[in-house]
Amino acid sequence: QLQFVESGGGLVQPGGSLRLSCTASGFTLDYSAVGWFRQAPGKEREGVSCISPNDDSTLSADSVQGRFTTSRDNHENAMYLQMNSLKPEDTAVYYCAHCWGIGSADYGDSRGQGTQVTVSS
Repeated sequence: QLQFVESGGGLVQPGGSLRLSCTASGFTLDYSAVGWFRQAPGKEREGVSCISPNDDSTLSADSVQGRFTTSRDNHENAMYLQMNSLKPEDTAVYYCAHCWGIGSADYGDSRGQGTQVTVSS
């Protein structure tokens, strides 16, 4: 069964950092484009990143460019989102999923329960 599990969220002050993890089961990440999207209460889904399976090239949303880094570890069958210089507007539930872009509709339906990130002083 294809499954993602997200973890690593929490409460952090503005300017702080968090590292999210995404582990996969039922398939290997080596051959998959996978990425992160987020959804805040009352807002539409927002694509964050999508990392390719071939050369690890990454698409990132303008809103996170220079602050968030997406990486993968095929040995661990995992993907990560390093988030630095966090802002209150980054507050959302973060999900990982298969992706083919960073548009709001560019993510697959198979995803985990998400992990809550709250940026607040």
